Amino acid sequence: MELCLEDKITVLKGIGDKTAALFRRMGVETVEELLRFYPRDYDRIEEVSRIAELKDNSRAVVRGTICSGVSERKAGRLTISFAQAADESGKMQLSFFNMPYMKKMLKKGAVYYLRGKVHQRGNSFTMEQPVLLSPAEYEKQRGKLLPVYPLTTGLSQKTVRKAVTQVLEAAGKQKNLLPEVLPAWILAEQKLCGVLEALSGIHFPDKQEELIQAKKRLAFEEFLVFLLLVRKMKDSAQAVPNRFPMLETADTRRFLEGLPFRLTEDQASVWQEISADLTGEYTMNRLIQGDVGSGKTILAALALLLAVSNGYQGAMMAPTEVLALQHFQTLNGYTDKYHLPFRPVLLTGSLSAKEKREAYERIENGSYNLIIGTHALIQEKVTYHNLALVITDEQHRFGVRQRESFSRKGAGEDDSLIPHVMVMSATPIPRTLAMILYGDLHVSVIKQLPAGRQSIKNCVVGTDWRERSWKFIEKEVQAGRQSFVVCPMIEPSEESDLENVEEYTEKLRMALPDTLHIDMLHGKMKPAEKNRLMDAFERGMIDILVSTTVIEVGVNIPNATVMMIENAERFGLAQLHQLRGRVGRGDHQSYCIFMNGSDSDKAKERLEVLNHSNDGFYIAEQDLKLRGPGDMFGVRQSGILNFKIADIYQDADMLMSADKICGRITADTDWQEREEYRELSLLLFRSVRNNIDFPGI
Repeated sequence: MELCLEDKITVLKGIGDKTAALFRRMGVETVEELLRFYPRDYDRIEEVSRIAELKDNSRAVVRGTICSGVSERKAGRLTISFAQAADESGKMQLSFFNMPYMKKMLKKGAVYYLRGKVHQRGNSFTMEQPVLLSPAEYEKQRGKLLPVYPLTTGLSQKTVRKAVTQVLEAAGKQKNLLPEVLPAWILAEQKLCGVLEALSGIHFPDKQEELIQAKKRLAFEEFLVFLLLVRKMKDSAQAVPNRFPMLETADTRRFLEGLPFRLTEDQASVWQEISADLTGEYTMNRLIQGDVGSGKTILAALALLLAVSNGYQGAMMAPTEVLALQHFQTLNGYTDKYHLPFRPVLLTGSLSAKEKREAYERIENGSYNLIIGTHALIQEKVTYHNLALVITDEQHRFGVRQRESFSRKGAGEDDSLIPHVMVMSATPIPRTLAMILYGDLHVSVIKQLPAGRQSIKNCVVGTDWRERSWKFIEKEVQAGRQSFVVCPMIEPSEESDLENVEEYTEKLRMALPDTLHIDMLHGKMKPAEKNRLMDAFERGMIDILVSTTVIEVGVNIPNATVMMIENAERFGLAQLHQLRGRVGRGDHQSYCIFMNGSDSDKAKERLEVLNHSNDGFYIAEQDLKLRGPGDMFGVRQSGILNFKIADIYQDADMLMSADKICGRITADTDWQEREEYRELSLLLFRSVRNNIDFPGI
């Protein structure tokens, strides 16, 4: 049977409706989406080590004989199983979390290749959560780079690898399955490999060099397609007449005079630019780029106030319900305190059908003039009365198409009624790249922080400092403060020894006094549960919140004074800076602990940048300089500037090359009609038709 890129993955062997539903949760429904479902990391099985030669905090393989029975103990909701293994050089302890079946599986005298993270306590070693491999399995996997995919509960690495292998094997035999998207002149000029070679190399590389070449090719393609779309938006957005003209009103002046602080020089300058846009001849299309805590929200409030006081509606879209709720509460607070003419409503996906129906009706008839929410704001059922201003917060979390859809919501049936657009991002980007990435927007920058903010104290430490860090957090909590702990993973994984939220929460509960309230938050939770936890944390009912990077944007808890980030070496510097920005928002001294789980000198050098600077723009420049092919895949759950595979810091040179190529292609206004660009045009068409989005940088 011949495959087609648009076929559903159920045509593949071993994928029935249940498995297809699991893939669907990961955004994979078709053969093409499966091929573009890239690994998040790679696993290479180590050579066998003797127990006597093991090193603390390292990942190792030991050929061991089980030399004891299995014992168990309970720790809260955690069941820990223990056993011992030995080789000719000594013994080590094995520990397994929430794996009670080990009691039956581990037989005394059985020989396994045991693979896991090793910790030294005194003169003895413990291997946590080891993977058990038979001799045959070990020999088969030894020395190979195995893809590690992002998963959902019920979907295994084995299932994904098997499915991808089927498609790649079919592509090798069926020449028309994977047509080349890039013209021959681009491949030659940029020294890029072909599409089949790239996809084979990204999923199952034989060596590191093959992986680097595959990523280079796919990242270039991703940049080029993105820039072609941005160029198209730029062409359509230039000099659009202002169909929602505004006049400066006394409301904004009174609001500014009533605030208990004065705008910084940067804020005042940017407000002048926004005000000039809204009252000017042409429609605003502006990006507000400001460091963490620089005060972008007050500028959004002023812009929305100007729109509302001129009789229009304004809307503000946030990437998460937690952040949308926070904006709603802030603007609602301004409404009551300063007697502003806002009639606000919160519109999110978790509202009941009845609540949504009522909100839609009152938005359409103009009863609500300020609409705050998530992507629910751009659903088809939402019809606005006279939407004049749309604001997207944390711009990098939205795709280009989402931003465009939002800006079109005010038009209704009249395509000329394009509202003013303001987008905000707390991700500082070097100017050389911002000029390319924000090509369709005017850029305003806020660098100054509001007066009175205390500088965050930073430290970069190894994992041997973990328990001392926990004691420091305990001390801060006893003083009435709160803390965040960020882990890169949600749950334990056989392929990864990175810290995960579920086990880490239980470890903290075991290590710290019972009087401390410790809870966890992660992206798989339902929005209502996330909102409940964040509300409890904000009200001081939770002392320590263990979370994934879901808390990295916009979350404002003034009483939180400690941010501890596990496996900090696995994140980009810009993302770490965002996470650090969740503390230092109140009157108390705040601290950020970067826990480095790597022995690499390069990892330490990168983290030291954060240790010595709180300036996001400086950090972004250093991220640009210090990242390279060796940092090819880290943990990228959050999506800061998250292309599927490209990275604007690591691949900055490639981004600039793609921009030049994009300019040469689009210089010919009829390029999409030419045969050499046929497949590239079809890829753009499929992206639009299938509603595939691009990063909203």
